[in-house]
Amino acid sequence: MEIRKLNMLRGLAAMIVLITHFSDATGWLDTRLGGRAGQYGVMLFFMLSGFLMSYLYLDKAFSRKNIKQYILARSGRVLPLYLLVVFVSYLSNYLGHEVLYEISDWQKLISHLIFLDGESVLWTIAPEIHFYAIFLVFWYLGAWRPGYTYVVVIASLILLFLTNFPRPHGDFHGLHYDFHLFRSLPYFFIGVLLGMHYKSLKVPEYLRKNWFILALVLIPILYPQFSPVTSDAKHRMWLSYEVLFVMSTVFFCILFLVPDNNVLLSNRLGDFLGKISFSLYLLHMPLLPLVNKLNVPIELKLVVFVLVSLLVAYVSYRFIEKPSAKFVRGLSFKTVGWVDEGNPTTKLEVKTKS
Repeated sequence: MEIRKLNMLRGLAAMIVLITHFSDATGWLDTRLGGRAGQYGVMLFFMLSGFLMSYLYLDKAFSRKNIKQYILARSGRVLPLYLLVVFVSYLSNYLGHEVLYEISDWQKLISHLIFLDGESVLWTIAPEIHFYAIFLVFWYLGAWRPGYTYVVVIASLILLFLTNFPRPHGDFHGLHYDFHLFRSLPYFFIGVLLGMHYKSLKVPEYLRKNWFILALVLIPILYPQFSPVTSDAKHRMWLSYEVLFVMSTVFFCILFLVPDNNVLLSNRLGDFLGKISFSLYLLHMPLLPLVNKLNVPIELKLVVFVLVSLLVAYVSYRFIEKPSAKFVRGLSFKTVGWVDEGNPTTKLEVKTKS
């Protein structure tokens, strides 16, 4: 089953982060599109992550073979490019030139390698890796007692609320740690729950309408500069269940209510943006200071920034992400399930090697 429209949603999430960072760095539109609004793009990423894990694996046996394939598939999707970025950042700083991110000493390097911390946008990789481990619990429960999944989710949400969504941070024997996991978990949970029911939930045809795409308008309404909300919810973001409810509504509408063939979501541009979204997310920040130095109108800077970021992301996807993911998946078994988990449109196919 194809879910092609989710490609555009993934690309939109990356573009939200990209435009927010541009607005903050350049002062474009008086930073109205900035002010931490890029977090909404990250929330979409986390919900997509939980959904895809649940959608792709919960109906499979919780077996050693499937677990190994799962680990290799997820690792191949994220780790090769992430590790390359981390090592290049460290080596460039060691040589006196910051090329990508400020990973300037071996303690920071180790913190990134064992997912204790993350510089700039790299902070999101640690909770993503932690999600991979947590999902194994849901997978086990799904194979044993699926109903316990709801118990775990509800109990966790209550506990997170009562503990004020903790964010442990500090230093441990010189290694800095900063855990965003507990603030990110609710979005991952929502993705997992929706993925559990995507194949079984039958939405009446009269509810499946293209105009539900307007739910996406709720995202800019959440931006601190535009939000009509007067409570602290518009600033707390990760600490607000109100924001979780709105973002979950957007995700639900796109997933269940917008027809799969919606022309604005299911198109070649969306396919392209979805494929390169991870590279676009990881690699746009180092390009921003370079573009910002150009002595041109700010609108032209935006065009250059977007085009250069797309080009770099495509090159990264074509020559780093895709080959490395294929190589890592090839380490599995003689029978390999080729599932591009970074691309929700991919059909599940099994190819048997001779």
